[in-house]
Amino acid sequence: MNLKNLNAIKIPKILEKKLSNKKISRLYNIFKKEFNINENFIVAVSGGPDSLALAFLTKVYSINNGIKSRYFIINHKLRKESTEEANQVKKILNYLNIKSEILNWHGKKPLKNVQSLARKKRYDLLFSKCKKLKINNLIIGHHLDDLFENFFIRMIRGSGLKGLVSLEKKTLINKVNLIRPLLNFNKKDLEYISNHVFNFFVKDPSNKDIKYTRIRIRKMINDFKDNGFEKNKLFLTLKNLKKSNQAISFYVEKNKKINSFFDKKRKELILNEAFFNHPYEVLFRSISDSIKFVGNKYNAVRGKKIDYILDKIRQNNLKKETLGGCVIKKVRQTVIISKEY
Repeated sequence: MNLKNLNAIKIPKILEKKLSNKKISRLYNIFKKEFNINENFIVAVSGGPDSLALAFLTKVYSINNGIKSRYFIINHKLRKESTEEANQVKKILNYLNIKSEILNWHGKKPLKNVQSLARKKRYDLLFSKCKKLKINNLIIGHHLDDLFENFFIRMIRGSGLKGLVSLEKKTLINKVNLIRPLLNFNKKDLEYISNHVFNFFVKDPSNKDIKYTRIRIRKMINDFKDNGFEKNKLFLTLKNLKKSNQAISFYVEKNKKINSFFDKKRKELILNEAFFNHPYEVLFRSISDSIKFVGNKYNAVRGKKIDYILDKIRQNNLKKETLGGCVIKKVRQTVIISKEY
C-alpha cells in the first residue's frame, strides 16, 4: 500500500505508523481484497487477538474508502474480570482512534450450555444494533482455525453437508449480511497484528478449559498436526464440499421459487404437490427454509423435527402441526405454512 495515498485521506498518524510494518502492510493488502465492501458496517470486538486485528484492518479500510464503521465490544459478564477487560479494550481502541461502545449481557446467566447461549445472546445484541442503526453489514472475526474447528464439531454432532460447511464468508440473516473476511487468515498472523498494533489482547481462561467441546476439538487438531496433519488438505476438502453444497442449494432455491407461493393477504406460504417430488436433501432444506421464512426465526428448526413433519407428509398423516413458530397443515394435495399467533 502507498502511504502517500493514506496521507491524502488523512489516516491518523498512529495508524499509519502501525501500517508501515511490512508484514502488517502485506496482510492488510490481502484483507482489503477479501473484504471488498462499499457500505457502512458494524464490527464485533471481543478483545481477543482475532477481533482486535479485525478492528485495526477494518478501521484502516473504512478510512481509506470513506465508509462509516462502528465498533461494539461484547461483555457477557460471565467472569468477574469481564467488565474491567471490556473497559480496557475500549480504552486501547480509543488510543488508536477507534471509537467503540460496550454492549452488556444483563440478567441471569446459564449454568449449562454456556458457550452456545452466550453466542446466541452476542448475536442478539449485535443484530439489535444493526437494526437500530439501520446498518446491514455485521463483521465478525472468524478465521481459518475456526473454520477447521467448526468442521470437526459439526462432524461429531452428526451434521449433514450444509452443517459441515456452515461457516461462509457472507451469510444473510434477518436482512443483515454476516461477513467473515478473515476466513483465509491464520490465527498466528492475527496475533502478530494484535501484538504489534495494540501490544495487548484479552486471554480468556475458557480457551483452555477442556470441558468445552470446541477446546477439546482444538487440542485434537493440534495433536493431528504433531502427527503430520496438513491443514491445506483439509481446506481443499472443505472447498470441494462447498461446491457440492452449492449444487444442492441451487436446486433448493429453484424448488422454492417454482413450487411455492406466498399469499401476502393471508400471510400463508403454499407448497404445491411438486414441491415434494425431489431428493430428500433438497426437500429437507426446502421445507426447513420455508418454516424459517414464515416463522421469521434466527435459527432453523432442528433436523429431527423436520424429519418428523416430512414423515407425516409422506405417509399422508399430516393434519395440523406447530413447529418453528408456524402452523403447518395439509389441504388436499398442498401444504400450507402460516405464522403461529
